[in-house]
Amino acid sequence: MSSDSQAAPSAKGFYKLSSFARIGFGAGDLAQNLIYQTVATYLLFFYTNVFGISPGAAAFMFGVVRLVDVIWDPFVGAFVDKRNPKLGKYRAYLVLGGIPLSGLAVLSFWNGFSGQLWYAYVTYVTLSLCYTLVNVPYGALNASLTRDTDEITKLTSTRMFMANLGGLAVQFGVPALIQHFAPDNDWSKPAASGVWFAVMSVYALVGFGLLIYCFTQTKERVVMDESMGHTVSYSDLFTEFVRNRPLRILAFFFITAFAMMAVGNSASAYYMQYNLGQAHALPVFNALGSIPAFIFMPLVPAIKRAIGKKRMFYVFLTIAIIGMAMLYVISTVPSLKTQLWLVYVAQFVKSTGIIVATGYMWALVPEVISYGEWKTGKRIAGVVNALTGIFFKAGFALGGIIPGIVLAMTQFDAQKAEQSAAAQQGILWLVVVLPAILLGLAMFVISKYELEDDKIDEINREIEARHKS
Repeated sequence: MSSDSQAAPSAKGFYKLSSFARIGFGAGDLAQNLIYQTVATYLLFFYTNVFGISPGAAAFMFGVVRLVDVIWDPFVGAFVDKRNPKLGKYRAYLVLGGIPLSGLAVLSFWNGFSGQLWYAYVTYVTLSLCYTLVNVPYGALNASLTRDTDEITKLTSTRMFMANLGGLAVQFGVPALIQHFAPDNDWSKPAASGVWFAVMSVYALVGFGLLIYCFTQTKERVVMDESMGHTVSYSDLFTEFVRNRPLRILAFFFITAFAMMAVGNSASAYYMQYNLGQAHALPVFNALGSIPAFIFMPLVPAIKRAIGKKRMFYVFLTIAIIGMAMLYVISTVPSLKTQLWLVYVAQFVKSTGIIVATGYMWALVPEVISYGEWKTGKRIAGVVNALTGIFFKAGFALGGIIPGIVLAMTQFDAQKAEQSAAAQQGILWLVVVLPAILLGLAMFVISKYELEDDKIDEINREIEARHKS
């Protein structure tokens, strides 16, 4: 059933979405998690331990890729806002960009040119370009379905529920599958390269199928008038950033939140293998990074109504910091770190806070798009999502750069089964200390956000009134 089954709106623009429409849209995030979260979480580990690149070289490459993104993302945002393909203004790119994205994700985990930096650069740079071609229009698609804030909250809750299904498949499934099929159950050696390639091939194929499903289930109804497409330009990214204060606040929240997640996720494989000596437990440890979503994300609309969205951010960011403090204490007391159940409890607490706070932040993107439309008359959803994309990919870049630098500084050696005390301490900082600091910064940033629900509803009603007149 397609999203055409959406209920009729009570007012133009304030469309009610069917469960099929919400699930269909969420399938797009599930797909991108299967593909890109696998890359973001495991590519550094694959590069250093299987492909044969030094941590320092990998860190530098991650930085170069993000510089390319700074140039590319605004171009993509302006490009999709200016055009109206027959397949859909934004959803068309789920197919057009999804094909090369899936293929390049597979090639990034191919060891045919082992240790060759040029191959890593070519595949990772082009992969990132294609990810933008999918992710920016997908983010804009969110804002094109409805203006209704309650519906957007439900949509975001469903989206993040499904995104975390993808996260669970990545965090638990990838290491479990590779460790199971790898020679001697050791996924950290070049001999396991074929298994890495095979698993990524399966995830990419399923991800592309889900992108097609998302394409079939969504319908764009709140978009900029075609006659205004010529007014969109590359420079809109910079002017919008300057004049849209809520967008600036959200952008800085994105970079801190995604840096926190990416740093911790990139280091988790090292942490379980070298700090705890429990590499076999990595699938369960990672799975606990997604499981809380299935408990708490369906409750987000009710929680937000009860305490408000800013208090919800404060509460769950604090819970995440408490979980990280628990994990640090457990990891530094020899008698405690052998108790895996304690590690799991701390990981569950930490993940509960992270999932709700970072999941709900996507509901704020349509708000800042509407705020910009209210100010200027242009609904440049592609440009705004390009801007947030730059910041969240900058956060992901830090997830590759910071661990690479820390591992290099502490003399991490992938050839050694046991790491030095300095390297283990560096890994622990990556898993809990630096992410906790970033969470504190994220809490400060979001405290400056001013668009409460009543304000954004008023803005959206005024925009629709302008259209009528």
